[in-house]
Amino acid sequence: MNAIEELTASFSRLPGIGKKSAGRITNYLLKTDLTFNQNFARQILTLQEKIKPCSICGSWTENDPCPICSDPLRDKSIICVVEQPQDVQTIESFHEFTGLFHVLGGVIAPLDGIGPEQLSIAALIQRVQSGGVQEVIIATNPTVEGDTTALYVQRLLTAQTGIKVTRLASGLPVGGDLEYTDKLTLARSFRGRTTF
Repeated sequence: MNAIEELTASFSRLPGIGKKSAGRITNYLLKTDLTFNQNFARQILTLQEKIKPCSICGSWTENDPCPICSDPLRDKSIICVVEQPQDVQTIESFHEFTGLFHVLGGVIAPLDGIGPEQLSIAALIQRVQSGGVQEVIIATNPTVEGDTTALYVQRLLTAQTGIKVTRLASGLPVGGDLEYTDKLTLARSFRGRTTF
């Protein structure tokens, strides 16, 4: 395997990039200037050194705690629970939610060997029990695993804290991901959320 094939194979391992797209990216990099390629390579090499999960919410950040958790203007009485760090970016992009976030780090998926213990559910319970939180919005993806996780978290929170727990309203496509949802649909889902 030559260098072009190796790089194409590496790009095709990225989510959403097939072999043809990977080949186009590789050919683009061959034609572009060396400075761009060097900067691009440096950014990839230092990505994991610079970006870490926030110690409070679990979202990606360069500074710990993250800008959302350390923002005094955020509404600390509401926590939005999401599956992955990129879900925080998706919700933040439409500028409707002003509360805090909590990243679970996935969903309950027994077939994949992921149970509640592998998720940051215990940390969420601790955050809520520390006081000040009046509502938890569960914004897991509307999939079987996402719904199972939402129900599990809702039951735990209700039993252990007694606070208000809501779920994003309908409007999100079943089987879809928050990352691919348009801003209007997501905004309507937040406004129309319901209690379990």
